This record gives sequence, structure tokens and C-alpha cells, in this order.
Amino acid sequence: MGIIYMGKTEEIFHKIAGEVPGAKESKMFGALCIKAPNGKAAVMVWKDNLVFKLEGAAMQAAISLDGAGIFEPMEGRPMGGWVRVPVAYSDKWGSFAHKSMEIVRKLKK
Repeated sequence: MGIIYMGKTEEIFHKIAGEVPGAKESKMFGALCIKAPNGKAAVMVWKDNLVFKLEGAAMQAAISLDGAGIFEPMEGRPMGGWVRVPVAYSDKWGSFAHKSMEIVRKLKK
């Protein structure tokens, strides 16, 4: 059995998934994601970014980071309320993940 290298983004994702209460690892658009107990996605891996469902001050804080932006799973198709934050800001990912989970937990199935 060979060694499987996991990139920094995925390593941090798995660590965060283990720290967010109620988080369940899953897939969305074929990418790793964290879902809330209601089955709604809160965090997703996208290239060297994590993508978060945010609003209000948390959204503004995330979107203001250099290289961050509204998430577009396909170019020209932005997903409202979702922001991608590059690995350069991985020290902020845990906080954004917790805030995203708070938002998503309130959504109906």
C-alpha cells in the first residue's frame, strides 16, 4: 500500500471537520464538503480554497481578503451567499467554518 499525499487544503479541511460540532464529511459537486445534521452543506473544498456559506459581517470579512471572492462553481455562475477563501488564509478557515455551520444549521431540510 503506497503513501497517499493529501494537500494542505485537504489536511486542514479534515482537521476542521473534526472540530466543528455536528459536522459530517460528504461530497458536493464531487468535492469534499462538510454538512450540517440537516443535510445542508456548510463548507466545501474547491481547488486551494475552502468555500463557506456566510452572511453579514462574516461574509464581509471573508470577501475582503486578498484572493477571496464569491464562489462560482462554473465561470459566470456565482452562488449567492457562498465565498471562497484561499489557503493563504487557512488560519481563518476554522472560524469561518463555525460561522457557516451556525447559518446552515438553521436552514430547513
